[in-house]
Amino acid sequence: MLGATVPLVKELVLVGGGHTHALVLRRWGMRPVPGVRLTLVNPGPTAPYTGMLPGHVAGHYAREELDIDLVRLARFAGARLVLGAVELIDPVARKVLVPGRAPMGYDLLSVDIGITSDMAGLPGFAEHGIAAKPLGRFADAWAAYCTGEGPARIAVIGGGVAGVELALACAERMNGLGRAAEIAVIDRGAVLGGWPGRAQLIRALDAYGIARIEGAAPVEVTATAVRLADGREVASDFTIGAAGAVPHGWLGDCGMEMRDGFLVVDDQLRSVSHPDIYGAGDCVHLAASPRPKAGVFAVRAAPVLAWNLRADLTGAQRRRFRPQRDFLKLVSLGGKDALAEKAGWTWDGPAMWRWKDRIDQRFMEKFRSYPAMPSPAAPKGAAAGVAQEMAGPAPCGGCGAKLGAGALTGILGGRPGDDAAVLEVGDARQVISTDHIRAFAEDPVLVARAAAIHAMGDIWAMGARPQAALATVILPRMRAGLQGAWLDEVMAAARDVFAAEGVEVVGGHSSMGTELTLGFTVTGLLEREAITLAGARPGDALVLGRGIGTGVVLAGEMRMLAQGAEVAATWAQVTTPQEAAAAILSASARAMTDVTGFGLAGHLGNICAASGVGAEVDLTALPLLPGALRLSGAGVRSTLWPQNRAALAARVEVPDTPLGALVFDPQTAGGFLAAVPDAEAAGLVEALRAAGFDAARIGTVTEGPAIRFA
Repeated sequence: MLGATVPLVKELVLVGGGHTHALVLRRWGMRPVPGVRLTLVNPGPTAPYTGMLPGHVAGHYAREELDIDLVRLARFAGARLVLGAVELIDPVARKVLVPGRAPMGYDLLSVDIGITSDMAGLPGFAEHGIAAKPLGRFADAWAAYCTGEGPARIAVIGGGVAGVELALACAERMNGLGRAAEIAVIDRGAVLGGWPGRAQLIRALDAYGIARIEGAAPVEVTATAVRLADGREVASDFTIGAAGAVPHGWLGDCGMEMRDGFLVVDDQLRSVSHPDIYGAGDCVHLAASPRPKAGVFAVRAAPVLAWNLRADLTGAQRRRFRPQRDFLKLVSLGGKDALAEKAGWTWDGPAMWRWKDRIDQRFMEKFRSYPAMPSPAAPKGAAAGVAQEMAGPAPCGGCGAKLGAGALTGILGGRPGDDAAVLEVGDARQVISTDHIRAFAEDPVLVARAAAIHAMGDIWAMGARPQAALATVILPRMRAGLQGAWLDEVMAAARDVFAAEGVEVVGGHSSMGTELTLGFTVTGLLEREAITLAGARPGDALVLGRGIGTGVVLAGEMRMLAQGAEVAATWAQVTTPQEAAAAILSASARAMTDVTGFGLAGHLGNICAASGVGAEVDLTALPLLPGALRLSGAGVRSTLWPQNRAALAARVEVPDTPLGALVFDPQTAGGFLAAVPDAEAAGLVEALRAAGFDAARIGTVTEGPAIRFA
C-alpha cells in the first residue's frame, strides 16, 4: 500500500465486485488488517446494484444511481483495483490469471462474480439478444434502445418473477417516452408458475397490455423476432434473456468442487475442496443450507465473510453463516408501485414501492458517502510544522509528485533543457533520458506500464527510436516471499510495453523503501536531426497530441472525488503508447516536447523560451480527459500545481477559471506538444485522431515573449 510502514506479509484477492465483496471492502476500509495487501479484480470500474435495475429500466433511477463506484470504494479500503476479467483461478499454485498481466498470487481468495442470464445455447441470441445479467452490459444496451424512435417491440424470455418485473419496467419506460410498445413474456411453462403473488403480477401485465406466451420454447432469435418451437414468431427488436441463473463457465474450469457450475462452500463460506478459497453471492452453492439465488443472501453473508477472512489472516476463530429460511420479496410493478411477498402473504401498492425504495437507497448510501478517516497524528515531540504537513492532503503520485520548475532553475542555469541528451558515438547518435514516478495507484502493473510509456516520451519527442532500458524499482517493505512476486509483476508489465516498441530491458536496480517508485533510463537511436525545444517559428500552429488533466483526475481519485469511469479513462490514457503519435508529428515538427510535470503552460513556456517566440492558445480548443474540468471547478489541484503556477506567474497570461487552471496541471505520460507549419496542422490532427489520439490544434506561435491563454 502507498506509504505503508508495516511490512506486507499476506495477499488477499477478491474476484468480482458483487454486493458481498462491496460490503466487505467497506468494512475493511474502516478496520483494515495491517500487513495485508487487498486486491479487487473486476472487469469494470463500477458494479451495478441488482435491486434498483427494474427501477432504472422503468426510468425511476438514473444510471449513476444504479452503480457502485469501485474506484472510490477501493481507495477507501486501501485496496488495489485491477480492471480485468479473470479467466482462471489456479488453486494449486494459488494464482489468479487475468489476460494481459502476470499471474497474481494469493494467500487467501474470495469469489463473488454473480451469475449471468446469457442464453449462449439459443441460436441467434448472442447476435440479437441481451442477457439481463451481467447488469452493466444490459443497462448500456437498454439506454441505447431508449434513444430510438417509433414503435417498440420487446420480448422477455423467461416468465419468472425477474422476467415479469423487467417486462413491466420496459412497458413503463416506453409509456414515459411516448412510444407505442408491443411487449411479450415468453416461457416454456406457465408464466410465474405457482408463485404466491402471481395474481397481482398477472393483473399488472394485463394492465400494461403485455402478452403472455406460455408453453412454447424459443428456438431462435433474429433481429426482428423470437421464433418458437411451435412455429410461431414473436415480433421483437429488443430481446431480453431472463430465464434463470446461469453460472459463469470459466469458474467450473478451475478445479474446485462445483455443483451445476456453482462453487460449493460450507457453512463458513469456504470452498469444501480448497479452504483458502471463499465464495459468496449467486455464484456459490451453500452446501449446508441450499437457498435460491437472491441478493438478500449476498448482503447477509457480508459480515460473516468479512469476519472469516480477517480470522484466517490473524489467527482468530471463524463464524458460521446461517441464512434465513424465508425472506421478504419486493417486486416492482412498473410504475411506483410494488408487490411484497413473504411466507405466502402478499401486499401491493405505492407504499410497498416506497418501502422498497428506502431499502435500496439505504444500501446504496453505504457507497455514496464514506466516513471521514482521521489523518495520522504527528509523533509526540515532533518539530513545529510536522502536524500541519501531515494534516494536509496526501502528496500526489505520478508527475504530480515531482519537483517544480522553480526548484530546478539553479540546476539548469535558468535555461529550459531539452527532453533528452544527444550523445555522439562515432558516426552514430544516441539519445538518453531517465524518468521515474511515484506510484499513483495501488496496482504495480498499472504504474509500471505508465512509467515505461512516460520514460519513452522524451525519446519519442526528439524524433528518436527507443532502443534499450534500465529499470529502477523501489518496492515497499514486505516479506521476502512477496518481493519476487511483486518484482515479477512490475518487470513483466514493463517488458511487455517496451517489447511492443522494440525496446530491450537490459537490466536495472531494485531496493526497498516506504512506497512503490518506478523509473527507467531509456536510450534511443537518432536517425535524423534531433527535434529540440528551439525551432518554433511565428505563424506555426501548436498541436497537442492528447487530452490533459491526468494530475487533477489522479488527485481527485486520491481524495475520492473522481468518478470511477473518469479514473479508468485516465488510467487507459497513461498506459497507451505514443510511438504512433510521435511518428506522425516528427516528420513536420519544428519543435516538440512531451507535456509532463510542468504542465501544458510550463512545457509551452520552454518551447517559447528556447525558440525566442511567444504563443496564443485557445483554451476552448484544449482536449480534456473526462472529469478534468469538473474536478478543476471543484477546486481539486495536484500537489505540484501551485509550484507550476508560481513559476510562470510573470510569463503567462491565463484567466483565473477552472479551465485556465488546467494549463498548470502536471501530466503523467502526457501527449506531445509540437510547433508545426500552419498549412500542415489540419492534416496532422486528422491523422492523430485516426490513430486513436484525442488531438487538437490549440493555438499559434507568435512574435515576442508573451504567452497568452484565452
